Amino acid sequence: MEEVTIRTIAQRANVSHTTVSRALNDSPLVKEATKKKIRQLADYLGYVPNLNAKGLVEQRSFLIGVFFSDLDTGTSPSFLVDVIKRARDFLPKGYSLSLDSVESLSASGTVSRHQYDGAIVVSQSKKDDPFIETLIKRRLPIVVLNRKIDRDDVSNFSTNDYLGAKKILEYAIRMGHRQFGIIGGAESFVSAADRRQGFDDVIRENGAETRPEWQRQGNYLPESGYQAMRDILGAAETPTCIFATNDDMATGAVRACQDLEYKVPADISIIGYDDMNYSKYLVPRLTTVRKPTDSIVQEGVSALTELLSNPAMAPVKKVAEPTLIVRDSVKDLRK
Repeated sequence: MEEVTIRTIAQRANVSHTTVSRALNDSPLVKEATKKKIRQLADYLGYVPNLNAKGLVEQRSFLIGVFFSDLDTGTSPSFLVDVIKRARDFLPKGYSLSLDSVESLSASGTVSRHQYDGAIVVSQSKKDDPFIETLIKRRLPIVVLNRKIDRDDVSNFSTNDYLGAKKILEYAIRMGHRQFGIIGGAESFVSAADRRQGFDDVIRENGAETRPEWQRQGNYLPESGYQAMRDILGAAETPTCIFATNDDMATGAVRACQDLEYKVPADISIIGYDDMNYSKYLVPRLTTVRKPTDSIVQEGVSALTELLSNPAMAPVKKVAEPTLIVRDSVKDLRK
């Protein structure tokens, strides 16, 4: 089958190849009726733009780098998949994503201004700051998502994890709980510190109780939640409610309860964080905090897209508020 090119479309539409190129790129120099006709013809003929050739002409790669903290160890696979899916949904047509970890690229120093058109840094840790600085020095358009950073020259979209933790712990307090355990997240992650601080403050402000044997350190992965929960259940006394600081660890904790024949929430309540897609399908359905990942990614991609066409765009900074999601994993002790 003969390859369909811009010249093929131009011949069929009886216009110049320049007009076709402008129409497909939504140029204001072409009338809307002509644009519509050319686009419909391109779809009918099965035209696929040659991004390599287009990139050479426009000096673009049409590739966006997406870089995560601790990709191999700390970043939850569920969160990773969620961010990638949303980024693909919101990315302009014609662009592709390239996934890598901040650590590996920091070590190799292989990030090139010409390799990517822009970068989305999904940051969890202050250890990412030198990498972010490197991208800025190389004049690569970037946005930073997930973690609030201490600089004003980069668009930054994050969520208030401290507030989210307080919301869900205060809900458990209202449900009559006074004895709490916690399974902490990856120690170097800012989110883990913020969620832990929310936990500590609610316990103190409400005169509730926690003990060292009810506190275990995880790494945001299900296996760590499972082992931490087994350790907590091995104590002489157990709390009435466990705060697993993300849903992946909460899933592991629920499984540990099942293996040790504890019923959730009849024997012990479990609360999570993030509201991953599977959380509403667990048994019991998980009470958690909805992290607004969709809006954070959408606004980040939108800001990066605008930055690609307008490098002088002023940075945008926004901290989103998380939402309490009440389901079935917390027992009402007021009865």
